[in-house]
Amino acid sequence: MTVLIRGRVLTFHADPAEVADAFTYLNDGAVLVQDAKVVAVGDYAELRRDDAQEIDHRPHLILPGFIDPHIHFPQVQVIASWGAQLLDWLQNYTFPEEARFADEGHATRMAGAFCDQLLTHGTTTACAFASVHPGSVDALFTAAEARGMAMLGGKVMMDRNAILAVQDTAQQSYDDTKALIERWHGRGRITYAITPRFAITSTPDQLAAAGVLAEEHPDLPIQTHLSENLAEIDFTLSLYPQARDYLDIYDRFGLLGPRSLMGHSIHLSEREIARMAETGTRAIHCPTSNLFLGSGLFDEAGLRKAGVVTGVATDVGGGTSYSMLQTLNEAYKVLQMRGQNLPALQAFHWATRGNAIALGMDDRIGRIAPGFDADLVVLDSRATPAMALRAERMETLAEELFLLQIMGDDRAVVETFVAGKPMKARA
Repeated sequence: MTVLIRGRVLTFHADPAEVADAFTYLNDGAVLVQDAKVVAVGDYAELRRDDAQEIDHRPHLILPGFIDPHIHFPQVQVIASWGAQLLDWLQNYTFPEEARFADEGHATRMAGAFCDQLLTHGTTTACAFASVHPGSVDALFTAAEARGMAMLGGKVMMDRNAILAVQDTAQQSYDDTKALIERWHGRGRITYAITPRFAITSTPDQLAAAGVLAEEHPDLPIQTHLSENLAEIDFTLSLYPQARDYLDIYDRFGLLGPRSLMGHSIHLSEREIARMAETGTRAIHCPTSNLFLGSGLFDEAGLRKAGVVTGVATDVGGGTSYSMLQTLNEAYKVLQMRGQNLPALQAFHWATRGNAIALGMDDRIGRIAPGFDADLVVLDSRATPAMALRAERMETLAEELFLLQIMGDDRAVVETFVAGKPMKARA
């Protein structure tokens, strides 16, 4: 079936922070979709055709679907647990909750709810941490596959400093990951991510196993955590006294590179920043989580100046919202506290094409362009009475985007298209 989706179309082909003419905006635009791909994008008058089913979303904005490059699927029922610092929060809430994912029925139910929450909030692709249990990965990928979503994820590798119910061993984590890669990677829109949780919960033997996996599968992304919390950094360095710093631990095991996603990356030394830039390692900003757990303030401008590619993510359940709009809201405030800024056009680029670049998937998702997957989000800047009242005074596209960024949430998401299919109502 050929579908023509009409509305005001916005897509980015460059970063507005670096290029003035970074985006295409069509006031009466349309996206022509066939076989789950974008066939054409342009003015409605030029693209309309008699054989296409039309879906009219005027006067709303049509953007690429949001991309979330760091989120924890097993934490859907610990989001909004009363706050603590990172290490206490993991021990008191996260690890006991993740132990429940040994139950395949529970994992299956939570996987469906997780994917539906993403779609309800306009997110079409995520890079997710599962639990230590292989069945949790099966549940996540099965739910994503059923919805046609592009999903990245992996079983966490963790063999110490956690309750026994969420520990494996170095060998078991290698064997489980190998089996899951063979079963899932490259199947439809599924991408497996090698997932050592972080250095505190992995022995040197386990990080070495992760390094072997990375060497055996150089096309796979690697996801972990880096320098989120000062107490975490101190504990980590006590476990690896030979390391020059936190990043050096991962470096010694071959876990850095342009496919490596370092969640948080807040308290970094100059040496670490330079090494991330040198290796192409990505830094993923998790603003709602960093504020909720009191972890610190991300230095977007400093990393950009150094040449480090960054992404922005929800980090549910330490993060407090599935909404990339609310995530951009908090990112704006974090950068304000840093004496930096986040203009609306730059923010929406970050949540779409920018995150696709961070994931190494910017040839497939993150833009509305011929040949790209037809993942779209439709946004209503007048979704609530308060937003509609503010919108009366809007004069520019940037003002409208900033309104969505600050006041928007799932209510502002009119529809979410995955591979050309409307999914929000189904979710």
